[in-house]
Amino acid sequence: MWRSPDPKQEYDIVIIGGGGHGLGAAHFLARDHNITKVAVLEKGWLGGGNTGRNTMTVRSNFLREDSVPFHEMSLDLYHELSRELNYNLMVSKRGMITFIQSSAANRVAMQMANTMHIYGAEYRMLSLDQIKRRIPAFDPSPNMRLPIRGGVYQPRASMVRHDAVAWGFARAADARGVDIIQNCEVTGIRKEHGAVTGVETTKGFIRTKKIGMAVAGHGSVVASMVDQRLPIITQPLQAWVSEPIKPILNEIVVIRSYHGTYFMQSDKGEIVVGQGCDPYPSYAQRGTFSIVEDATTSMLEVFPTFGRLKLLRHWAGMLDIPYDGSPIISKTDTKGFYVDVAGSGGFKTIPAAAKTFAHLIATDSPHPLAEKLGLHRFASGRLLQEGGVSSNR
Repeated sequence: MWRSPDPKQEYDIVIIGGGGHGLGAAHFLARDHNITKVAVLEKGWLGGGNTGRNTMTVRSNFLREDSVPFHEMSLDLYHELSRELNYNLMVSKRGMITFIQSSAANRVAMQMANTMHIYGAEYRMLSLDQIKRRIPAFDPSPNMRLPIRGGVYQPRASMVRHDAVAWGFARAADARGVDIIQNCEVTGIRKEHGAVTGVETTKGFIRTKKIGMAVAGHGSVVASMVDQRLPIITQPLQAWVSEPIKPILNEIVVIRSYHGTYFMQSDKGEIVVGQGCDPYPSYAQRGTFSIVEDATTSMLEVFPTFGRLKLLRHWAGMLDIPYDGSPIISKTDTKGFYVDVAGSGGFKTIPAAAKTFAHLIATDSPHPLAEKLGLHRFASGRLLQEGGVSSNR
């Protein structure tokens, strides 16, 4: 669906990372800014990193006033992308129900709902009976440590086929003249007088005056090539799926009080289960049984019938999580070096992050929706401490 060209000696822009963020940025550079002399460098295969290692959920139920419109734009773009890219991304509007199990969770849900309503995003409370009507298999244990009192519901939350996002962006970018170069690892970045001049790769040196970094899980490693220290920590995020079963669960379900456990049913019938980030830094892409045991126990308190399912597959991805939990889309102290650090909202933010990242690289000025997502916030102390992410930090 796309060419496999040899790298040219020079490009106007080089994007490091062939996942959804990098491929999306290349697409928007070509479409919105008519910049087509662009190379996307991927050390493995397209979508082989975090884009292919997530749970396909997209939503906009976030806490801060700068987060909601950004994620709302991402949801809007996701629902338009299949038509724009002429490629079926298998977007499935499911709705997300987050259980309320404490007065503290209720306060956060109300605050989140009030923030979202400012921007026209629907987020409403559900009673226990309303949850049971929506999800017939819902059967919470009467002995739960934190009984479920109700829930909060976002109707627009959706699931999107993760591989299709990478493939759709790749095909569209390639059609506009972007070079997508796989199995091409960046080993170093050259700079002179404080500005980038090109990248060292396993396929030779490539000259460029602008480099966009979109490498989830390895942001610190790549940024260190230009002596840039990013305010992030890399943590694994695990997920697993059951054997396929007939349709039983339409909504995406979140048990936030139990370490952010969440689950949904895929189009193939698998029950997909995950939890917040592991509470330790790591570059490993493998799971640990304790996380599976903890999250599965939480799920079975609410859906005991799932206890009869067999575990089919288990994996982990790596997240570069900024200290405040919000994305970073920013210039750096090195001229011509730009970073897109998606944080724990990686897959959710792909279209919006890619579009605003392309705008930043092309114009050298931030997109209006990403003005407060720059690195400057960590120096000024104006952090976007986001409570709508899923992590154990």
